[in-house]
Amino acid sequence: MSRMTEATSTPKPRRVDAREFPDALAEHDVVLVDFYTKGCTLCQSVEPVLGNVARATGVPVLLVNPKDDPSLVEEHAIRSVPTLALFRDDEEVGRIADGFVGAERLVEFVEEHR
Repeated sequence: MSRMTEATSTPKPRRVDAREFPDALAEHDVVLVDFYTKGCTLCQSVEPVLGNVARATGVPVLLVNPKDDPSLVEEHAIRSVPTLALFRDDEEVGRIADGFVGAERLVEFVEEHR
C-alpha cells in the first residue's frame, strides 16, 4: 500500500485501537497522534481542537488509547495523557505532554517538526 500525501483531503481525527495503530500510522508520511484515555478531562479539552489542527496543517490525526494495549505505553514511553506525538515515516519526531494545548500551539508544533 502506498502512503497518502498530505495534499489529499485530511479526514477528521480517527480513533484507532492498538491493533490498528501500526497500519494507520503507516498510511501517511506525517501523522499527529493523540495518546489519550477515556475520562481524562485534559484529553477531552484537547480533542475538539485536533480537527482544526488537521485542517490547518493537512496532517491527519489518530486518537489512540494506550490503555487498550499496555505494550503501547512502554513502546512509546507514555508517562501522562494527553501526550501528542508527531510521527514522520513511522518514527516519532516530536512530542508535547504538557496537558492542554491550544490549536495555535499545535499548528506551530506540527509545522516545526514536520
